[in-house]
Amino acid sequence: MGQKLRARAGRAGAPRWRLPGGRRTAVIAGSALALLVASVVTWLVWPEGSPDPRARVYRDVSACLLTGSGGVNDPAAAPVWAGMQAASLETRGKVQYLEVDGPQTREQAATYLATLVNSRCDLILSVGDAANGAVVAAAPTYTNVRFVLVGTGARRDNVSVVEEQEPAAISRTVEALVAEALKG
Repeated sequence: MGQKLRARAGRAGAPRWRLPGGRRTAVIAGSALALLVASVVTWLVWPEGSPDPRARVYRDVSACLLTGSGGVNDPAAAPVWAGMQAASLETRGKVQYLEVDGPQTREQAATYLATLVNSRCDLILSVGDAANGAVVAAAPTYTNVRFVLVGTGARRDNVSVVEEQEPAAISRTVEALVAEALKG
């Protein structure tokens, strides 16, 4: 009996550190702390995400369309725009359009054409009488720009003409011309 009393007495004098609730609480707290540390480390070393899969990366080339006030919804411009978009998908080149607002005259269209030239479009297409007239008048001034007239117009060194009448044929021809220009 003397040994039991001495053992109890030895333990009774030593300070004891215990969490309230016993061993179960200690295991739960330790597990929670380990999970928190693992989460923080994972967050810190996780690789950067890739770009949004819907985002397209474009090359630094562009084709621009000058249309009348109807824009790309105009029956004459719709097949041209469809061909340009198909070429953009193929080449990753940018395509854009600009509508001539206001009076549909060659002089009015020339202002919008100058905007496209100053935007540094690699190829400028035009649809409609006013837009085509502006291109024919301005092409000798802008010798370093390639133009494509859709419909009627005079060919020049830097001016091509798409004379097809059927929308599907216009789209195919425009797609080929734009793809060639945007691959360059």
